[in-house]
Amino acid sequence: MNGKILFILVFICSMANAQQKDWANLRFYEKENLALAEEIPLEDHIIFMGNSITQFWKPTRPEFFDKNPYLDRGISGQTTSQMLLRFREDVIDLQPKAVVILAGINDIAENTGPIKVENIFGNIVSMVELAKANDIEVILCSVLPAAAFPWNAKIDPKQKIIQLNNLLSAYATKHDISYVDYYDGMVMEDLSLNPEYAEDGVHPNKKGYSVMEPLVEQAIENLK
Repeated sequence: MNGKILFILVFICSMANAQQKDWANLRFYEKENLALAEEIPLEDHIIFMGNSITQFWKPTRPEFFDKNPYLDRGISGQTTSQMLLRFREDVIDLQPKAVVILAGINDIAENTGPIKVENIFGNIVSMVELAKANDIEVILCSVLPAAAFPWNAKIDPKQKIIQLNNLLSAYATKHDISYVDYYDGMVMEDLSLNPEYAEDGVHPNKKGYSVMEPLVEQAIENLK
């Protein structure tokens, strides 16, 4: 097991322990959110809402966030149920221009227990509806490909990822919501994540994020 994979596994375990008393980790970004109080509404800001793939984006590619009005609100290990609980604190209360939602892979990994794909989709739709009810524009993202999870080897995620992405894409089309398809540009023939883009088959490396960035930036540009 290489050093990066070991770090990710230890990080996920430590986050899980911390969340036992604060299940949705509502306090994780509390200081950062309070520091923005005088700037609210954040009329030009885009919030990236997600899990470890979003959380690790900023330290892996800091220039992407430093040169843009982007706020990273990813928390490692989180499922859509947890994100939905903290959506008010980390998105709605900040009143951003838009939110980029990348979620669902940890549900498929059963991080908080078994869940139907339809219920994962429902949690994401609830986040979309909350954003739109508060005049926040939405960019929906596909789940990235993955053939296995280092922390839960018994799960075969491939078909569930395709099923969830099909639901998200169809919903975005029906409701005229921007949809960013990371999956097609990063998947291999065996439905795994291209190893050039990730060392552990799940979390993007610098090259992986560099593939994702122009795709989401195009969606953000289209909002203007």
